[in-house]
Amino acid sequence: MLIDRGYEFSSETDTEVIAHLLVYQNKDNSLFNAIVNSLSYIKGSYAVALISEKEPDTLFVFKKDSPLVIGVGDEENFVASDIPALLSYTRKFIFLEDGDIAIINKKEILIYNQKGKPVKREIKHIDWNPVMAERAGYRHFMEKEIHEQPRAITDTVRGRIGLDSGEIYFEGLKEIKDKIKDIDHIIFSACGTSWHASLLGKFFMEKFAHIRASSEIASELRYREPVLDEHTLLVSISQSGETADTIKAHRMIRSQGVKTITICNVPGSTLSRESDGVIYTHAGPEIGVASTKAFTTQVMALLLLSLYIGRENNTLTKKEAKETLFKIVEIPEIMRKTLNKKDLIKELAKKFKDYKNFPYLGRGFHYPIALEGALKLKEISYIHAEGYPGGEMKHGPIALIDRTFPVFVFAPHGNIYEKMIGNIQEIKARDGIVIAVITKGDEKVRSISDEIIEIPESKEEFSIFSESIVLQLFAYYMATQLGLDVDQPRNLAKSVTVE
Repeated sequence: MLIDRGYEFSSETDTEVIAHLLVYQNKDNSLFNAIVNSLSYIKGSYAVALISEKEPDTLFVFKKDSPLVIGVGDEENFVASDIPALLSYTRKFIFLEDGDIAIINKKEILIYNQKGKPVKREIKHIDWNPVMAERAGYRHFMEKEIHEQPRAITDTVRGRIGLDSGEIYFEGLKEIKDKIKDIDHIIFSACGTSWHASLLGKFFMEKFAHIRASSEIASELRYREPVLDEHTLLVSISQSGETADTIKAHRMIRSQGVKTITICNVPGSTLSRESDGVIYTHAGPEIGVASTKAFTTQVMALLLLSLYIGRENNTLTKKEAKETLFKIVEIPEIMRKTLNKKDLIKELAKKFKDYKNFPYLGRGFHYPIALEGALKLKEISYIHAEGYPGGEMKHGPIALIDRTFPVFVFAPHGNIYEKMIGNIQEIKARDGIVIAVITKGDEKVRSISDEIIEIPESKEEFSIFSESIVLQLFAYYMATQLGLDVDQPRNLAKSVTVE
């Protein structure tokens, strides 16, 4: 349409279309009216901030399906795509709804809906401080965020458990609490690392709440026709609360009358606003693209949610809940002890940095950890890696095993222990190299492995927190040994806000 009217484009960038469209719609010399008149033409997702040379002290912003935050200051106001960018200036934020238009100068913020009518949006106080968004002496944000996990887990648990009562408390689930007793199917929906967390959520829900659960990749779920009814609950998981595919799947399922819960790290995000209940992970700002503390705090939130539903449905006794909660409060200290293995893991990275393929093996709770370990290695070191359930090795992947093929095996004590020993023996019989993550003091697996990383003794389902530290440190040191940009790996973004 614009080309037909004589507009000339200097690029193939879709954003340039918006600039020309605003000029075309500027009939009365009002940029605000031009924006209102243009929104009906613009399809897809966008977050736009613009300045007119006629009003150089004013920002005009508008958004749909993409993150955009307004920072509220004293005689100064700000716009950014995410909270951490503004923490040095303010901790007061406004989150726009889709279709909102804001006019911002240093003294005021005016917000309108897409029809140009004034609306009010709540100012939210974000309890993050600027130091959280700095490296604080660490070489990379990822390294810092790996080391912050014991604190982040403590913050996620704090105020939510009663050690004496065996109860779990979620302020953000009050409005949906009565509906939970009627739930017989839980769908977890997420992408990437959050999907790996959701797999653990499925296992937790089956173990502690005895409820049928499924874990779905959001980008696939949104194009399917899932079987839903009034007894279904959707749990969407996203660090930012702005993941495009997760939002679309969430809206699709919610439109069919299904109750929804969001687990995320960002108050006021799209998913948190569009859910019946919300659980915040309290991880603090995560700057590194490869998720670390966001993953483990999601896993903890899912663990607590499964206990919460188990208690609400009386499928988990008070005694069982108390025993589990006492073990949960020990997890941060166990993670700190695992962090002490960093020098050993760094030496292993030096030894294996030139290998080109890494399978990760795990069974039960350790299978999602194998998936996450492989993803981390791919994301920041660009080394090919795949996560497999241990029992699947014989169904094809074992053909790849030889002396150039190191296999990362999660084999702590637990129900899967003997089976994982069988996997290790199969690998060694074919001249494969085994790097085993084992429970401290396990001489049996040590004797048949090439390299071992010991983690503290814990319940099998809780050893995954130590294993997460190990896989993150290994990926981190592999990437740094190769001289790669750990915090901003190629081709990746922190939040995937486009489809």
